[in-house]
Formats: sequence, structure tokens, C-alpha cells
Amino acid sequence: MKTVTKSSKLANVCYDIRGPVLDKARQMEEEGQKIIKLNIGNIAAFGLQPPDEIVQDMIRNLPDAAGYTDSKGLFAPRKAVVHYCQEKGISGVTVDDVYLGNGASELIVMALNALLDNGDEVLLPAPDYPLYTAAVALSGGEPVHYVCDESNGWLPDLDDIRAKITPRTKAIVVINPNNPTGALYPKELLQALVEIARQHQLIVMADEIYDKTLYDGEVHTSIASLSDDVLTLTFNGLSKNYRSCGYRAGWMVVSGDKRHAMDYITGLNMLASMRLCANTPGQLAIQTALGGYQSINDLVAPGGRLARQRDLAYELLSQIPGVSVVKPKAALYMFPRLDPKIYPIEDDQQFAYDLLAEEKVLIVQGTGFNWKTPDHFRLVFLPNTDDLREAVGRIERFLASYRKRHNR
Repeated sequence: MKTVTKSSKLANVCYDIRGPVLDKARQMEEEGQKIIKLNIGNIAAFGLQPPDEIVQDMIRNLPDAAGYTDSKGLFAPRKAVVHYCQEKGISGVTVDDVYLGNGASELIVMALNALLDNGDEVLLPAPDYPLYTAAVALSGGEPVHYVCDESNGWLPDLDDIRAKITPRTKAIVVINPNNPTGALYPKELLQALVEIARQHQLIVMADEIYDKTLYDGEVHTSIASLSDDVLTLTFNGLSKNYRSCGYRAGWMVVSGDKRHAMDYITGLNMLASMRLCANTPGQLAIQTALGGYQSINDLVAPGGRLARQRDLAYELLSQIPGVSVVKPKAALYMFPRLDPKIYPIEDDQQFAYDLLAEEKVLIVQGTGFNWKTPDHFRLVFLPNTDDLREAVGRIERFLASYRKRHNR
């Protein structure tokens, strides 16, 4: 039988659907053990609900949502996305440039499927959101990771990016605000990334799913707003800003100079048609969400629930000996570092497994985000403050025990 090589390529990047840590968590839950889950941004699981007007609008329109739509999506929500692009300063976008999807994830995979031939390279951040590494591999491409510098607020290292561009490089992925680090990229850095893409004729793939989840008065700049010549694909959706993960409502916007990308756009249109359409109820939520009251602003404002939980998680983690963390400016995650001199971890997946088994706290090991050394982990700060105190307290207890065992 012919060996299926793509499965082995994907095995190390699909952290959320396989692996011993997740298998152990499922087993423990089946045994009735209660686990504090800090591993995934599934917002509704922490009692954060979508705005009521979105829910009511979907219920009201559900009787008329049983049919297929246009393969790119319904006109009204796509028009709402066009208006949103105008608010973000992205010029030249029409309804034809907007594709609706079953979450941004479907559209990311579709965009890479249409772009890559075997051996083509895509520049991805390290640490990354592993969907991108998996989707590049699934499309026959080669993921090439550029370094984000923890000592510089987790901003991309421009020199490292330049050094890794080859004749096979087709695109660069920019995740801003960033998952897993919570970094927010300043305009000057984004302009430099645009210039690199321009010089090397790269497509920019911009993941902006957290563009409203900003703290301390920070402002997000869409990289697509900084050029009208660099072909840019911008991904966004309702999952995070509108606490609607399960609605699977996302969009992709193609902007910049499309004249030399008509074959690529034809491929995108073909793939959009092949999946028939995105789910209609999810599409119906988009116009109401973008045009309604932006309740995310209340959650991230000083004293808001997400802001309080971010501050608490940062404070508690920073007090643990040998743990350092860059305070997130955006998103829902932290990517703490464990000092290797104090925590000589060789296998961070085993570290996550032992933490789960001993303290019933589920995190994701840093190498699950294609970080090269086993000295980081990611956690979400979505639990309410009492549960967050309990969870970090358990992590602290586990690390204290680790220090005793390994630093005698």
C-alpha cells in the first residue's frame, strides 16, 4: 500500500485534535475528573456569550436560511464587510473581493490550497498558530518559520525574514494581533513588512481575527491599509471579537493589485464553488455584528472582564520563580517562558502531560506552536478570576515541585 506522507507532515502541528495530552484529558473527563482548561480559546465555554442582537437576528432569519447561497456568500453580509474595510482604511474593496467562510479557518486553508504547488514556501511566524503550518503542508508547500523576538515584545525579526526568502517563497503570514503571544504590531513594523513583500513580490496573508480585542487603549492597524499595490488577503470573523466560535462565520478580503493574480483569484473562486457555500445562519450574523453595539469594547476596557483577567494572569505568573511573560497588548493568550536553568525541560509535551495528570490543568506546550525550544507554554486567560487564581496556583504548585525534583 502506498504510504500517505501528508499525515506524518501534519502529525506534529495539529495540537488541538490529537496527541497524548489531549487523549489524557479526554480520559480524565470520562472518569469524572474536573479539569481547568487553559488550552483553547473556546470563549463560550467560559460563560462569555455572543451579543444578544446577533442571536435574535439569527433566530428571526433561521426559517429562511435552509437554502444554499452564492458560493462567496450573501450580498448583505459581504457588503457589511466592505464597509468594515472602509472603516479600517483598506481601499478598493468591492463585494466581489469578499468571501464568506465557515470560520476564517476554512478560508485560510482554501487560500493556501489555491496558491501552492509542491515545494513552494510560505513564511510563518514562530511561534505560530499551527493551522497555518498544517495548511501549508497539506497544500504541498514548505512552511518556513521566521523568528518573533520575545525580548522585543514578540515582534517579527525583519532580518530573519529577509534571510529566509528564496525564489520559492510565495507568501508571508502576519498574525496581528498575535496568537499565541498577545503581541500587537506597530504601524512602522507593518510598513516594513509591506516593503519586504513588495520587493520580493510576496502575497501578504493577514490574520486579524483579534483586531478588536485590544487592551490599554491600543489601536490596531490593518496591514492591507498600508498599500494598494501589494496583494493582501485579510482574514477575520466573528469567533473571537463577538464570542461566536460555534457560528463558524468568517471572511476573507482580497485587496491590493489583482492584475497579476487573476489565475489565483480564479482558483479561489473554484474552491469557493466546490464547497458550495458557507453555512447560511452564520452568514446572517455578520451584518448585525459589524453594525451593532461593539460590546467587546466593554470587556477589554480598564475594569472589563477580559482586561481584569489579563492583568491577574500576568501578575500571578510573573510572581512564580523562573517564569517570565510579556504582557499581552491584545488577544486572549499568554506565552510564558520557563527559565531553562531552573526548569531543565527536555520534552515540553511530557511537561504538559505531567501538569495535567498531577494538577488537572490543561495547557499547550510551546513546541505545539512550532517554537524551537521546550521552554514555553501557552495559556488562555478566559476563566473568571476565581478559576484563574486556582489554575495559576496549581501551576505554581507544580513548578515548585518540579524545582525540588530537578534542582537538588
